[in-house]
Amino acid sequence: MTGGRGALGVRLDLEKGRVEMVHGSGGRASAQLVEELFLPAFDNPWLRQAGDQAQLDLPEGRWAMSTDSFVISPLFFPGGDIGSLAVHGTVNDLAMGGAHPLYLTAGFVLEEGFPLSDLSRIVRSMGASARECGVSLVAGDTKVVERGKGDGIYINTAGIGRIPAGVVLDPSAIRPDDEILLSGPVGDHGAAVLAAREGERLATALLSDSAPLHGLVAAMLASGPGLVCLRDPTRGGVASTLNEWARISGLSLEISESGIPVRPEVRGISELLGIDPLYLANEGRLLAVCRPEASERLLSALRNHPAGRMASRIGKVGKGRPGRTDGTVRMTTLMGGSRTVDWLLGDPLPRIC
Repeated sequence: MTGGRGALGVRLDLEKGRVEMVHGSGGRASAQLVEELFLPAFDNPWLRQAGDQAQLDLPEGRWAMSTDSFVISPLFFPGGDIGSLAVHGTVNDLAMGGAHPLYLTAGFVLEEGFPLSDLSRIVRSMGASARECGVSLVAGDTKVVERGKGDGIYINTAGIGRIPAGVVLDPSAIRPDDEILLSGPVGDHGAAVLAAREGERLATALLSDSAPLHGLVAAMLASGPGLVCLRDPTRGGVASTLNEWARISGLSLEISESGIPVRPEVRGISELLGIDPLYLANEGRLLAVCRPEASERLLSALRNHPAGRMASRIGKVGKGRPGRTDGTVRMTTLMGGSRTVDWLLGDPLPRIC
C-alpha cells in the first residue's frame, strides 16, 4: 500500500462502506480488501508472501492440524465475537491433542451489503486474539455471495501446531477407575449467546467463556504424567463429550451433579427455557480424563492457572454395563438419585459457534 489510494484508486471507507460482490471477484477490489483490511489486522512475514499457500519451514516431529467453521448468531455477543471465537475455537481444538498452536488460515464468506465497519471490527478482533494466543494467521481467502444469500459473514479457520515429544492423548486409552476433571463452570457461552439473542427478555451480565486453552493444557502436561485425554465441550456441551468418550471406550462414565459448577445466571436461563446446562456449549472450558494417581496433581495444576481456577473433579470411569458395548454416562443427582445423561438428537441451540 502506498499513499492514500487503494487498488481501486480510493481507500476503503471502513466506517460507512459495505461489502460488494466485486470484493469476492479475485480482482483489484479483492486485492484492496486484503491490503487495506485483512493484512493490517493479521500482518506477518508469511502472509506478506501473498501466495496461494503459506510456505513454512517446519522441523520434524508430530504435528496436529484442525479446521472449523463459524456461523454464530449474533456476530457480536457478551464476551466476544465471531472473530475471536474463530481463533479460540481452532487453537483449542489443537490444544486438546496436546499441540502447541502455531499457524492459522482463515476463509471468509461475506454477504453483499455487509458493513465494512463490522468486518473491520471482526478482523481486528481476530488479529488481537491471534497475537494473544501466539499464533500467526498465514493464509486466507475471501468470497462474496449475493445479498440475501448469506447472513453477513461466515468464517472458516484451519490450524496446525506441534505436539511435544512423548505427549499422546487418546480417548481409546480410557480405563476403569480413571477420573474426570472439568476446568470451570459449564454453559457460560451458550447462555450468554442465547441471552444476546433474546435481548431484554433475558438481560444478564453473563459473559461468554470464549478463551484460549493451550496455556492451561501446557500447565497440565508440565505437571507430570497421567493425563489420558482432553476435549473442549463446545456444541452439545459436557454431556455430548462424555457420551463420545463412553462410546469410544465402551465403559460407563459416572459423574456427580454436585461436582459440576453452574453459574446462577446459566441455571436461571436454562430453567426458564427448559434447557439442561450440561448440553450448553462452552468455548473456554476443557474436560480431562486422567489416571487416579495423577488426579490431585492435575487438579492443582488446573486451579493454579487463571483459566482453571474453578476446576473440579466431576466423576470417574466405571466398568461397562452388561449387554452394552458403547458405554453409558450416569449422573448422581443433587437429590441422591441416578439418571442417564444421553446424547441429544440435535443441538438445543443452533448457530452457537
